[in-house]
Amino acid sequence: MDFFVKFWGTRGSIPTPGYRTQVYGGNTSCVEIRIGDILIICDGGSGLRELGLDLMTRGLEKIVGHMFFSHTHWDHIQGFPFFVPAYIVENTFYVYGSSAGDTRSFELLSGQMQSDYFPVNFSELSAHILPRYLQDNSADINGIEIHSMEMNHPGGAIAYSFESEGFKVVYACDNELDTILENKGVCLSNSEVARIIPKRFVDFARNADLLIGDGQYTDEEYTSKIGWGHSRATTLVDLAVQAGVKRLAVSHHDPLQSDESVSKKIKACRNRAIELQSDLIVFGAREGMELRIE
Repeated sequence: MDFFVKFWGTRGSIPTPGYRTQVYGGNTSCVEIRIGDILIICDGGSGLRELGLDLMTRGLEKIVGHMFFSHTHWDHIQGFPFFVPAYIVENTFYVYGSSAGDTRSFELLSGQMQSDYFPVNFSELSAHILPRYLQDNSADINGIEIHSMEMNHPGGAIAYSFESEGFKVVYACDNELDTILENKGVCLSNSEVARIIPKRFVDFARNADLLIGDGQYTDEEYTSKIGWGHSRATTLVDLAVQAGVKRLAVSHHDPLQSDESVSKKIKACRNRAIELQSDLIVFGAREGMELRIE
């Protein structure tokens, strides 16, 4: 089956439209994964609006989508009320909880559409929007294997892996790797010595064809952001190298970072991979970028 990934939102924390963010984009987190005729949506930030408008142009009689939310902080759900396919009666969307009976994502999607916040109530949406659950941190959608893992983020967050016919994509936003390393006594200063990433993170990303990860901060920025729930981009590189990842998409760019700043951050990531003697392909996730997994 054909396996595609497209980025609709790559910014963290708050949308940042404007001339400073035209290259990498200003919409918050949303990634589309298409495997054959299966549509998977990771997070519903403001980029979800753009995805919805595009879906409406594809000439589909009905849209069936599987929605996986890393967590329900505002920048990861704020696009849902503007997701046009949710207003079309023929369409169906499954909102996955991380375990049996976990309806947090489903409930908060509806909660943000109460009249105090939005003029249209969740109950007025015409599409079939239904909760589904992972069992033992896994699910299967027509042969697509899905696994989840808890990440290090205030209030909690979930990483997901999607595997089909020998190909693997991992989506891991938001996650603060550096706090974990600091607690283990690893120096946070930049060094040619590899930062030893905890095994469960390495195992989860092991041999991924593409890792989409939280690399919000530069090394310099992170010193004043410790505990905020996001990683240094160069530490994300260490994870990718140790896991044997083929391609790394650094995402969840800080709202204060201009296109120029993000490009400098990505250059530092590539230099980090060279320091570690790795042939890892590193790039900055940007809106509109589409990748074929092969």
